[in-house]
Amino acid sequence: MNVLFVCSRNKRRSPTAESIFSNLEGVNVLSAGTSVDAETPISADLIEWADLILAIESVHRRRIQQRFGTLLRQKKIAVLGIPDDYEYGDEELVRRLHKAVTSYLRSGGL
Repeated sequence: MNVLFVCSRNKRRSPTAESIFSNLEGVNVLSAGTSVDAETPISADLIEWADLILAIESVHRRRIQQRFGTLLRQKKIAVLGIPDDYEYGDEELVRRLHKAVTSYLRSGGL
């Protein structure tokens, strides 16, 4: 399964998620951001690559849908609901990501 984590600038939340889930067997993970100044800006290629897109907040899902609506027809997309209150690798962020993401990975998506 290919999982894409998406936040705004791809500096704290989505790269943390990519880091902590990158060693799971059978799961490939990448991260991207919706802002033009993101470390890795979201692209059509990343959308096409992903089996599951996990948006960190609802605003990220809306931005993805606005920009890539036609590419999302066969994609699974969910919102994790984690606010921009954490630094990269923050212990509480890691805990929240584990709690929010594990069920999606176990079930193979949505």
